[in-house]
Amino acid sequence: MALLADRLPKNVAGRFYVDSSCIDCDQCRTQAPDFFSRDEDAGTSLVCRQPVTPEEIALVQEAANGCATGSIGDDGA
Repeated sequence: MALLADRLPKNVAGRFYVDSSCIDCDQCRTQAPDFFSRDEDAGTSLVCRQPVTPEEIALVQEAANGCATGSIGDDGA
């Protein structure tokens, strides 16, 4: 489970984030490329755009549920 205290600093501000437990497996970027990108310097994924519509939120939540390391968090805001 992602920890807000371990949120990576390059995530865009907002509800969803990737934390430091990310192993750069590419699953989230493949599943939801409009919302996740790669931080080349850190070798991790990050949230590059926050979802807005219910469909977008559902897609990001689906990516979070499928994350092998549980590195995608939702602060519920």
